[in-house]
Amino acid sequence: MLVGDGRRALVFQNEGSPDKPRLVVQQVFEAPPNPSTAEQGTERPSRVVASGEGGSRRSAVEPTDWHEIAEARFARDVAAALCEASRAGRFDKLAVVAPPKTLAELRDAFDDPVKKKIVGEVDKTLTKHPVAEIERLLAG
Repeated sequence: MLVGDGRRALVFQNEGSPDKPRLVVQQVFEAPPNPSTAEQGTERPSRVVASGEGGSRRSAVEPTDWHEIAEARFARDVAAALCEASRAGRFDKLAVVAPPKTLAELRDAFDDPVKKKIVGEVDKTLTKHPVAEIERLLAG
């Protein structure tokens, strides 16, 4: 089972049942420090100017969100590690618990063999909970 978000991911072996999980930590992934966007990027937002019938229109292009980029990269790194573990035969089934944005990043990054092993997905953020609380929240 993978319980992750954009900054932390825990890989568990469920030694219980789906209705009464008993999770044992197998691996922990931590994202490197992620300074504030102001510290990471100093570019001013680009501007788009369009003229046509009825006058001109101006609009600022969204600034780069460095935190979002780092979280997406982290999710891809975790997915790559799970793809490697799958190829090594370290698991047959995988349940994935992550917030919606991270879940989407993971889905995109998993290879087909891992996707075929996914037995369930839960769109929740549980990484800050202790293991016993994660077990309780996931119990059927």
